[in-house]
Amino acid sequence: MKKFTGRRLCAVFAVLFLSLFPPAGGAQDADFGFGFDGDDGGGGSASLPVSVKLGGRARGDLLAFFDDLNTFEELKKSRAGDIFDGALYFSASASNADAVINLKLGTDKGSPLALDEAFLRGYFGPVSVEAGLRKLTWGRADSFGPLDVVNPVDYSDLSRMMKLREIKIARPMVHGTADIGSGSRFEAVFIPGFEGHRFASSGRWAPSVIAEDNVFFPLVNSYSGALSSLVNSYSGGLSSLVNNYYSLLLPDTGTIEHMQAGARFTTTLGSADFGAQYFFGNLFRPSYCVGGIDAFLLNFLTALPSNPQYTGNFSLLRFRAEYNRYHQIGADWAQVLAGFNMRAELAAHITQDLAGDAGWVRNPFISWSFGFDRDTVWEINVNLQCNESIRLFGDKKNNPFEISSWGNEPPVSTRLTLILSKKFLRDNLEVTCTGIFDPEETGFYFIPAVSWAIGEVTADLQAGVFAGKKGGELSHYRNSGYIKTALTYSF
Repeated sequence: MKKFTGRRLCAVFAVLFLSLFPPAGGAQDADFGFGFDGDDGGGGSASLPVSVKLGGRARGDLLAFFDDLNTFEELKKSRAGDIFDGALYFSASASNADAVINLKLGTDKGSPLALDEAFLRGYFGPVSVEAGLRKLTWGRADSFGPLDVVNPVDYSDLSRMMKLREIKIARPMVHGTADIGSGSRFEAVFIPGFEGHRFASSGRWAPSVIAEDNVFFPLVNSYSGALSSLVNSYSGGLSSLVNNYYSLLLPDTGTIEHMQAGARFTTTLGSADFGAQYFFGNLFRPSYCVGGIDAFLLNFLTALPSNPQYTGNFSLLRFRAEYNRYHQIGADWAQVLAGFNMRAELAAHITQDLAGDAGWVRNPFISWSFGFDRDTVWEINVNLQCNESIRLFGDKKNNPFEISSWGNEPPVSTRLTLILSKKFLRDNLEVTCTGIFDPEETGFYFIPAVSWAIGEVTADLQAGVFAGKKGGELSHYRNSGYIKTALTYSF
């Protein structure tokens, strides 16, 4: 995400708030209000030429990992983290236009200010058009449903995983909506470039399958065959080679060549809400492949008898890394039935590998989500969601002389998320227990939390515990259990 110096920010403010929204009536006509939520910026009062609002938050937090607390020596070597972060929200509204700037504040020594969102919105009767850095939510699932495909997500700190809007990454886009009557709406979005999910490149939150951000998966570590033992017996060859390619960067995806676009239609029929959408873009997780292994082996075995010291011609290996293009066609539904707030999504993802045998392209797959929430006994709210992805053509045999990052992917991947919450003391105190479970990998992430709000100040206490079978996506973080405290002032 692009970061701005103070001088550049001043220029942005001058353009937005003076050029686009000149205070025709003077400073006394501006409406400075609090309680701005930092989401869409609000519209302001139509009776004033310009309405300007300011809001934000300041938050101090401390994060400690359980294994750092085992001994005093380990505690001395632990890091306190950034401790402070915050946000500032600015909006200016006229009779037919809005301007929004949301800033993130931190303790980054390079640039403590960064744009979170910044966009303009114009109203043309029932049609509105937005342009700028934007976060959109498509679909009806409570957490990362298959239809929410517009913005990537920052997974570099899993202690923030339940702050869904905060960890979304804003992208430059043009977004239009048209209200077409009878509770129906049509949306269209154009994104001139692409960015994938962000992951930590090192440390506790680095995924098991990534060595560095935007680089090669350690494919050879999962490749159990004659090639690995044969070449390694001579020079450590293939393992050493791929280790050297851990710094291989993915192609630049910020160009128009990697543009994305989509359209969405929503309507209400009786007591049910329906939606349908189409999206063309890139999968957020990259695909990696090593090919040409047959040519490498043939060359190696041919030359070896006459040259016992020969280690192979590694230029015969073909390395490929890309974000696969795909088409998505999906639909969603929401309705209240017997007191249950029901939600469902279904999407088909069509990639270029319609035969299912290309190692560098993920197979086509179907994803669905189903969830509900309801207040139960003792006013405990239960929120349950199931997300599942089903890989198609899983019985197809990939080229045995290719190593693919999708080669070991299970044909079915399921994730269950259960949230139990209860409020006390006139809703000022909330206790929440969140459980995330991956059945195929037997991985768990358990997050108990307490939040106490007094006026504009909120105190939070949260813990995170990982467990499960070794090698799973969640159980990989078994040594990253933590406790976190935070104090937030919102204005």
